[in-house]
Amino acid sequence: MKLSDFDFDLPEALIATRPASPRSSARLLVAEGDRITDAHVYDLPGWLRPGDRLVLNDTRVIPARLTGQRVRQGEAGETRAGIEVTLLEPQPGGRWAALVKPLRKLNEGEVVEFAAGLSAVCVEKAEGQAVLEFNLAGEDFDAALNEAGAMPLPPYIEAKRKADAQDKTDYQTVWARNPGAVAAPTASLHFDAPLLEALRDKGVNFTHVTLHVGAGTFLPVKVEDVTTHRMHAEWGEVSEEAAAEIAATKAAGGRVIPVGTTALRLIETAARETGQIAPWQGETDIFIYPGFVFRVTDALMTNFHLPKSTLLMLVSALMGRERMLRVYEHAVAERYRFFSYGDASLLVPGD
Repeated sequence: MKLSDFDFDLPEALIATRPASPRSSARLLVAEGDRITDAHVYDLPGWLRPGDRLVLNDTRVIPARLTGQRVRQGEAGETRAGIEVTLLEPQPGGRWAALVKPLRKLNEGEVVEFAAGLSAVCVEKAEGQAVLEFNLAGEDFDAALNEAGAMPLPPYIEAKRKADAQDKTDYQTVWARNPGAVAAPTASLHFDAPLLEALRDKGVNFTHVTLHVGAGTFLPVKVEDVTTHRMHAEWGEVSEEAAAEIAATKAAGGRVIPVGTTALRLIETAARETGQIAPWQGETDIFIYPGFVFRVTDALMTNFHLPKSTLLMLVSALMGRERMLRVYEHAVAERYRFFSYGDASLLVPGD
């Protein structure tokens, strides 16, 4: 299975830099087996059935991108220089693994000062990352980070514009509650209160799980034999309640439909051991590509993904590679908007 098998031509003009407003006005491509229908996200209740269960990732994106100054003490006195930091994951003792630009100019022991009274010491550099120890912890750290930080927009948006105050709302789901992600579960960004109410009225059920999406979700695949690619690990949890709800839906003949590839990867991880959904907590590096046997997922709502990406491989595993490439060919021809702030698809494999 070659990386080139998952390539397609994508005009740059189709990469969305702002979301649709209101959220549920985004377009929705519905692929049921070989049939493709053009709709909108607010039409979703018409495509679902009473008893279906949507699985929602309730992770909360932290404003992980910080701009500051590194402070160096020397014989000539204090010198300062600009630096950019993207927090990756917390570590014990108030420390964070982080990406730093420029990393080569930051020395161990140097202080980096940010806004809102937030500062950090570089305690380690390894494998292209730094470990920073912050001066604040707990609620004080959260408050300062919220004031000083910006949303960590994906690289393909960041290259076109910087994050702003609007992104703190736009790049967060309406049900976000467990902070820890540095990227949004973007299919979930299409849901607003009226849509959720309409789905409840239809008899659709909801289950919340947590997967803290990491910056590794944007890393490119660099090997031609995709089966040798190693996924980054992300922390997640399927609670006892969530597992019971999903199992009950399966037993009753309802469909389990994760909203987003993050929710899908998590529930499939939780079903690997026995073949059935079970409570689970830990780090998952599950890699889903064609040939994968789905234990829980009956359909998927997701955005449109990068060429040659692991996420395109995942949807190809669900729908079939050739069918998925036809879906993407249609999406490009009909000028759907791509990636994190783009439009959505509802993928139903069929028989």
